[in-house]
Amino acid sequence: MKHYFLAMQQSVLENLDWVVLGIYFLALIAVAVWVVLQKNKDTEDYFLAGRNVGWFVIGASIFASNIGSEHVVGLAGTGFESGTPMAHYELHAWIVLLLGWLFLPFYIRSGAFTMPEFLEKRFDSRSRWFLSLFSLVAYVLTKVSVTIYAGGIVVSELLGIPFWYGAIGIVIFTGIYTVVGGMKAVIYTETLQTIILIFGSVVITYLGLQEVGGWAQLRETVTAVSPEHFNMWRPMNDPQFPWTGLLIGGTIVGIWYWCTDQYIVQRTLAANNIKIGRRGAIFGAYLKLLPILIFLVPGIIAFALTIQNPEVFSVEKADRAFPMLVKTLLPVGLKGLVAGGLMAALMSSLASVFNSCSTIFTIDIYKKLYPEKTENVLVRTGKIATGFIVVLGIIWIPIMEKIGGGVMYQYLQNVQSYIAPPVTAVFLLGIIWKRVNSTAAITTLLTGLVLLILRLGSEIYYQPQIVAGESVEGIAYAFATINFAHMAIFMFIFSVFICISVSMMSQAPNYETIKGLAFGTLSEEQKAANKGSYDTIDVVLSILLVLIVVGVLTYFT
Repeated sequence: MKHYFLAMQQSVLENLDWVVLGIYFLALIAVAVWVVLQKNKDTEDYFLAGRNVGWFVIGASIFASNIGSEHVVGLAGTGFESGTPMAHYELHAWIVLLLGWLFLPFYIRSGAFTMPEFLEKRFDSRSRWFLSLFSLVAYVLTKVSVTIYAGGIVVSELLGIPFWYGAIGIVIFTGIYTVVGGMKAVIYTETLQTIILIFGSVVITYLGLQEVGGWAQLRETVTAVSPEHFNMWRPMNDPQFPWTGLLIGGTIVGIWYWCTDQYIVQRTLAANNIKIGRRGAIFGAYLKLLPILIFLVPGIIAFALTIQNPEVFSVEKADRAFPMLVKTLLPVGLKGLVAGGLMAALMSSLASVFNSCSTIFTIDIYKKLYPEKTENVLVRTGKIATGFIVVLGIIWIPIMEKIGGGVMYQYLQNVQSYIAPPVTAVFLLGIIWKRVNSTAAITTLLTGLVLLILRLGSEIYYQPQIVAGESVEGIAYAFATINFAHMAIFMFIFSVFICISVSMMSQAPNYETIKGLAFGTLSEEQKAANKGSYDTIDVVLSILLVLIVVGVLTYFT
């Protein structure tokens, strides 16, 4: 019991923790000030850090953008509640390799700032307009709101302040350095945040394993109560985690997220050549393996601790698993550092969303409407757009708070499974097959949007009846209740069918205008440059990573 009271006393940060947290924030401000003093000369400097960023910084930034506070809290919560199935999504490290090896050479060759701009160069302006508007709405309603909501919970719990103070304080702090410093400030602060977050989480995993009694004891304790906890491969008809949905549907969503989403790809576009961009992606892929060890496993450790010693370690709700470990396991000082790391996860995700939104708005919408505007005006517009998105995010918090954490969060996960298939199909086919034309691209994207609306509408409509326990049958009900990951597979197959059919039934594109933007249109010089853009070490590291992924998939069965 003595241990328990100590833990309760330490649950709020102590003096040394506040000192450490203060030093961490000062370091962040110092990095941001250093960036600001360097001045952004033009849009390339402001939105893509002057395309002059090294592979280490790119890899760290990819990882930091991906890991938001909702990721830290949610993944540990999933580990606590259901074990390892969600590790499938963390093993998407191999898809990050796909970004570096398959997609990136075409993106860099096109000279595009944004993904919608790449679609215009490969197809036409209709696809660009569609993806620009679609991305902006999706970012504000999903990424911005969920990150702020989860972040408000984390900050209020760790610092012992009201939710609103935590949420708004973090949003304003992040917004200021994103507006002032642009992409450079985002990328360099993310590098620092990645190091802090990984260090703190590794310490928690290590101390947690010691407390449980080692890995073998962890497995024994957990499987005695929940035999399926260490099994990633659930049956095909499992209502939550069918292996087919996680493996195939998850891959479709993964390609959309890691290879075509402005939020992630913008980091690699900041490289000044394909070789550095690819190395950044390879390094980011290795970092992507870490969440299993530093977030998912701590969730399982928390589950084991509540079995072994429920008096000391108690978790009311699965999502509280990670904060509980921070409070009970970490010594004074380190707690402040990990609190900083968790806030870093939140801020890096928010900064990435703010920067991606302002890039898409400025380059794909404003510059398209006012092509004569100078570089200075465009940079200023980017700053105003970021500020506007910060305000929208804050306005959306009360709505998020009413619906957050319940069914809505599940919907947000599902929405990704419905957004991804048409976009993945258009990008993938557009690069692999030169015959895909602009009519096929816009038809596929619009059809995907209709399916997304139908599926979400039917899901929301049938929700009350399912809850009320009434038996509802019919085609619409069957459509509404297909597992979301399986739905992604069906939508992808349908999107590919539409894209190929429309391409074959309409005129072939002018291959001269899309030179270097699809495999069949590469010149001999471009093929030679491609071969010269990697070394043996890049190939070896990539193969090794794929073997590690296969090893993990085999181990957790």
